[in-house]
Amino acid sequence: MTKIKPYKNSDLGKKEQVTQMFDTISGDYDGLNRVISFGIDVKWRKKVVKLVKETKPNSILDIATGTGDLAIALAQTSAEKIIGLDISSGMLDIGKEKIKKKGLETKIDMVLGDSENMPFEDNTFDAITVAFGIRNFETLEKGLKEIFRVLKPKGTFVILETSMPTKTPYLQGYTFYTKNILPLIGKVFSKDKSAYKYLCESASIFPYGEALNNILRKIGFINVKDFPQTFGVATIYTSSK
Repeated sequence: MTKIKPYKNSDLGKKEQVTQMFDTISGDYDGLNRVISFGIDVKWRKKVVKLVKETKPNSILDIATGTGDLAIALAQTSAEKIIGLDISSGMLDIGKEKIKKKGLETKIDMVLGDSENMPFEDNTFDAITVAFGIRNFETLEKGLKEIFRVLKPKGTFVILETSMPTKTPYLQGYTFYTKNILPLIGKVFSKDKSAYKYLCESASIFPYGEALNNILRKIGFINVKDFPQTFGVATIYTSSK
């Protein structure tokens, strides 16, 4: 079972620590995301929306929705109902305000919940997405099994997650940036000085590419494919049930 270490040394488990971390940085999260990714994360999300839109889903679940960036973007699809699920109430509160400003309250529901123990029936959603959240699962396989459970047969599952470039000089540049520049930005602008250090470290040890593809296949997903983005600093994974 794949477990990523907590971001701080404490008596709390990873799940509780991650919840506290995102509650603390929720107010800075959107702005810092744009800065540290140079705005490219918006482009990646648009690609996810396009992939989901092609499947013409009626219902979508966006797991680890955070402040709702992807859930809001998915309103462009044919879905009548979109649910954004997150373990951090702080992130959800900001997401609810963004949804209200865009007049999407009837289309998007924000739900407080655990991705590894979701409050939904089997075979509920036509499409499920996770953007930059799957590496925060306490136990990766357990979370993926839950996703498989609530996804309808023939449903689509799309992951957007950070990954490691494999070619020179992109690997060296990415390593330098994530080890030196990104934590510095987080330290200067974020309330939680450990948060962005954790996010960098978790990204560097999380399985990506064929390693994650194989885990998805092991869970039972089919038609598993990966699409590296921007020299491999992020990857979009698609699969179905």
